[in-house]
Amino acid sequence: MPTVHVNGLDVYYEQSGEGPRLLFLNGSGATLTTTKLLIDPFRERFDVVAHDQRGLGRTAVPPEPYSMTDYAADALSLLDAVGWPTCRIVGVSFGGMVAQELAVTAPERVERLALLCTSPGGEGGSSYPLHELAGLDVEEQARRGRTLLDTRFDDDWLASHPDDRALVDFFAARRDAGGSGGQPRGAVAQLQARRGHDVWDRLSKVTCPTLVASGRFDGIAPPENGEAIASRIPDAELRLYEGGHAFFVQDPSALPEVIAFLADDGRSPET
Repeated sequence: MPTVHVNGLDVYYEQSGEGPRLLFLNGSGATLTTTKLLIDPFRERFDVVAHDQRGLGRTAVPPEPYSMTDYAADALSLLDAVGWPTCRIVGVSFGGMVAQELAVTAPERVERLALLCTSPGGEGGSSYPLHELAGLDVEEQARRGRTLLDTRFDDDWLASHPDDRALVDFFAARRDAGGSGGQPRGAVAQLQARRGHDVWDRLSKVTCPTLVASGRFDGIAPPENGEAIASRIPDAELRLYEGGHAFFVQDPSALPEVIAFLADDGRSPET
């Protein structure tokens, strides 16, 4: 298993694909195993490095608490370990928060940046406090989880939209199977670190071309949070897609457009 020892812990990572260098940063509780289907399309166009973030999957669980600075430092140290002075970065949800922290801390390391379904924190707006779900009963957790995934997802909607029903079932199965790779302590520590995310006053430090992508019906990172990010990053591009927190699955145009932006090679999204 490829691991590097950085910042006092063993970090599991994978590197594959050919093309421009791309760092992929995962969402809350997600591991390389649970998001393989999302990462694979990027591997068709990029040399991708992705890792299980601290406390999750096959990466070690260091003593908590963790901070967003810790997650960004882990990512930067991983780039050093694989010999990448600069790269392109895509961050999904929590990974978008880490990507923002990294980009304001070391803007010279980032060539292009794509921030998907994420929030700036502070006065720019925070994502839904997922740690509060733990205090709900199982039935309410499931109901709340559906509408956080997509604000349209009530029983009537799901009954008439089988693809969305399948999406809900997929996330429920991943949760029930232990989406954090069987490391609940690390998953809880990640949610606690997430509470402190706030780059709002520092976003102007981002200097690279940036795409901010949001789902119109996202209950976790509402589109106005994406608008806030784009308003603070010079010349950032904002795109809204038909879907919720998983708009990149729901809207067939989303992922090709994100990949084309990051590639910036003149190829159309359809090619």
